[in-house]
Amino acid sequence: MAQALHLIKGDDPGGLAAATVARQLAAGDTVTVVALHGAVIPSLPAGTVVRRVPEDLSWDALLQAVFQADQVITW
Repeated sequence: MAQALHLIKGDDPGGLAAATVARQLAAGDTVTVVALHGAVIPSLPAGTVVRRVPEDLSWDALLQAVFQADQVITW
């Protein structure tokens, strides 16, 4: 079971981020989505952990999450 971290900088007009998250969850991965300031969070499947920087997660905590994740994807 991998730990995936998705960093969303803008929006997800084609639904690619949401589809990727759904596939990872279906595979049993742990998925966290972090929205940077001003990002639009797409509709995500149940089980997805969503955080906002800096409201829910500090910049230092984000850096730690990047190094702890098995995979980091930016959108």
